[in-house]
Amino acid sequence: MKRSPRIEQYGLIGDMQTSAHVCDDGSIDWLCLPRFDSPAVFAGLLGTQKHGTWQISPATCADRFAGSGAVAERRYRGDSLVLESVWRTPTGSVRVLDFMPPRDGAPQVVRIVEGLAGEVPMVSAMRPRPGYGSVSPWIHEVDGRMVAEAGADALWLDTCVQQVDKDGVVASAFTVAAGQSVAFVLTWCPSHASAPEIADAEAALAETLAFWHSWTQECSYAGPYREAVVRSLIALKAMTYQPSGGIVAAPTTSLPEEIGGGRNWDYRFTWLRDASTTLAALLGTGYRQEAQAWRRWLLRAVAGDPENLHIMYGITGQRDLQERELPWLPGYEGSAPVRVGNGAADQLQLDVYGEVIETLYLAHRSGVAHCAATAVLHQRLVENLARRWQEPDEGIWEIRGARRHFVHSKVMAWVAVDRTLRLVEAGALDMDLAPLVGLRATIHREVCAQGFDPVRNTFTQSYGSKELDAATLLIPRVGFLRLFLS
Repeated sequence: MKRSPRIEQYGLIGDMQTSAHVCDDGSIDWLCLPRFDSPAVFAGLLGTQKHGTWQISPATCADRFAGSGAVAERRYRGDSLVLESVWRTPTGSVRVLDFMPPRDGAPQVVRIVEGLAGEVPMVSAMRPRPGYGSVSPWIHEVDGRMVAEAGADALWLDTCVQQVDKDGVVASAFTVAAGQSVAFVLTWCPSHASAPEIADAEAALAETLAFWHSWTQECSYAGPYREAVVRSLIALKAMTYQPSGGIVAAPTTSLPEEIGGGRNWDYRFTWLRDASTTLAALLGTGYRQEAQAWRRWLLRAVAGDPENLHIMYGITGQRDLQERELPWLPGYEGSAPVRVGNGAADQLQLDVYGEVIETLYLAHRSGVAHCAATAVLHQRLVENLARRWQEPDEGIWEIRGARRHFVHSKVMAWVAVDRTLRLVEAGALDMDLAPLVGLRATIHREVCAQGFDPVRNTFTQSYGSKELDAATLLIPRVGFLRLFLS
């Protein structure tokens, strides 16, 4: 049996509202439109080509199972999210540029084929399957343009070469010579709306490169491996939902923790923990606007209900993330089930108080001033934590079983109080110091007494257990050991 492409064969492109995964054989196998959390129109990543793909490649490389589809070179153009793929064939060489222009309107995927040497026969085969690969759309021609419609979705594919519908595949066969270029632009819009304007692919390329160049110029990091740091920051920025400031933990769902396993979760939501880690990296490299946008998102998401703090919310702050399975998708490498939504949204994970407050603290240190609304939210979060920190919870690993007293959760509760104290001492927050000092000491004493194994000289996963936990390796980073060792 032929294996599907490996996850590491995919490159990410995106427009800070959604993203696509482009395989090194020229196939887009994952794309949700119009948002990260929308149903996928290409879901081949979690199934087969019949579940939705869009491949552009030399004709000799069109069969991904023939063993000759890998590109000779692949990279991002400069400090951008424009992906370059180069093929060298017996008759010539060709480059494909894949990108999604940052937008304030309709989402677009732009693919520009450029001839570099000789002549190369090329193919484009777009197999749209909305509804996570479950729906075969109505493909037809409108004023010389190809459109695939299904329910609320319409996908318009524009190019200068001939397109035909072959059994649900919008196909083109063309030859590109040195110095020539052929552009394909896929635009999503509501099916009831008027046809979108035909985009200028070259202008979109210039605007996309200019955006990323401008954004990366704000990076203040000047240490070792700067190129790798900037590339990582670009990926983090790509996972930010720009209209709201929410940050997805990942732009995909159901990629398995292990091949054949069942821990296949939907990560297209904003975990408070993951977003906090992302913002720490952005703040540490000079990016404050993202922290300000996320703070506004946080205020809207938590709203007037900090006593019922969730561990995660939708990218626009929604709370209903009901989990369900998609039985028609076999899963990546057969790793079923495929899930959308996430039932962990209703779990209690006390560590998120620490992550959120740590981020607010880092934002203050980076020059993002506390606003009055944030101060009220911060105080109510600490007051709620003071009432609940002794409860068992599901912990960082989202265990779907009996709650326990996880050491990492208790340590992060300590972090929440410690960072609050620092903000009070700095004059950035108006709260009574004495109760905070006492609470911090109480949490510290309990963790050291019940969460540490003196025989093995190690922190354990939970109170009274013998299990170890990788999450406890974060303890030195948050400053907890300063008191433990004193």
